[in-house]
Amino acid sequence: MAKYTGPSCKICRREGMPLLLKGQRCLTEKCALRKKKYPPGPQKKRRTKLSEYGVQLREKQKIRKTYGVLEKQFRLVFQEANRMKGVTGENMLSLLERRLDNVVYRMGLASSRSMARQLIQHGHIMVNGTRVDIASFRVKEGAVISLEEKFADNVSVSEAIKLSKAISSKPEWLEVDYDNKKGSVTRLPKREDIQMSFNEQLVVELYSK
Repeated sequence: MAKYTGPSCKICRREGMPLLLKGQRCLTEKCALRKKKYPPGPQKKRRTKLSEYGVQLREKQKIRKTYGVLEKQFRLVFQEANRMKGVTGENMLSLLERRLDNVVYRMGLASSRSMARQLIQHGHIMVNGTRVDIASFRVKEGAVISLEEKFADNVSVSEAIKLSKAISSKPEWLEVDYDNKKGSVTRLPKREDIQMSFNEQLVVELYSK
C-alpha cells in the first residue's frame, strides 16, 4: 500500500474526529472539522449505518492513520502485541506510542508526527547520543532523546515548543527539558496515558476473524 499524500483534513473528516495529523493546529479554530462536520464525498450516496465489520475497520483505520503507519507495519505491530503478555489492544497502543516519531511529537519538539518524521529522516534526532534516522525506531525505558546541537536553534522547532507549551501538557511517561531541547523516557506508556478515544478491542476483534 502506498503512502497517502492527499489532504490530512479529509482523513479526520472521514473518521469524524481530530486525529492531530497537523499537530496542535487541530486543536484550534482552524481545524476543518469545526467547519465541515460531515465526511468527504457525495452526500446522497453515504450509508447511514455501518456494519459490524465496518465499525471495526474504521477503528483500525483511525488508529493506523493517527500514528501514520502503513497497513503492513500496523499488522506487524499487532502481531507482536498479540505475542506479548497482557492485554493485546493495550500492548499494541503502547508499542505505537514508543515509536520515535511519536515520542518526538509527544515531547513537543515537533508540531506534528509528520514533522517529527522529517526531523528524524534528516538526521536531526539523537537517541542516547547516537543519531537515529528511522521513524519507527522503538524507544526503551531510560532512553534520552535530543536534537543535534547544530539544529537546536531551528525556528520550526522553537515554534513547535512554544505552541506545545501553550496548548498541551506532556505525557507522564516522558520528562522534557525544553531549555536543552531534549527529554527522556521515564517509564513505558500505559493505556491511561493515551488520551485519544480509541476502542482498541475492536481492532483485536477485526484481526481475530
